[in-house]
Amino acid sequence: MNSKALKYKGQIGSIEHDLDRGVLYGKLLFIKDLVTYESESLRGLEQEFCVSVDEYLSDCADMGIEPNKPFNGSFNIRIGRDLHRKLAIKAAGEGMGLNEAVQRAVEYFVTQSDISEPHRRSD
Repeated sequence: MNSKALKYKGQIGSIEHDLDRGVLYGKLLFIKDLVTYESESLRGLEQEFCVSVDEYLSDCADMGIEPNKPFNGSFNIRIGRDLHRKLAIKAAGEGMGLNEAVQRAVEYFVTQSDISEPHRRSD
């Protein structure tokens, strides 16, 4: 496990610790349902995560409901009026809608080699 998150069957889980109780714990991320797991070791946490995902998917199937999926391809953003206006004008000038402009900007952002440093514009 070389990650800060666990992944299994399309679900993503957190890795947290409680030093007072001496345990590791987590929950499924990016879904509305609450699914948690806990263990005293990393290997155990990974196993409990997988068991929790399997149980969650099984419970959903038993109840005849679709399990939450971590991402649906849609999200709301708040960027302020001025930036919204500038984006709309630039997108229209490029012959595209806001969705395409935001998608291109996000694609650019996530493909950069070092996204930990904020991008500074020199205006």
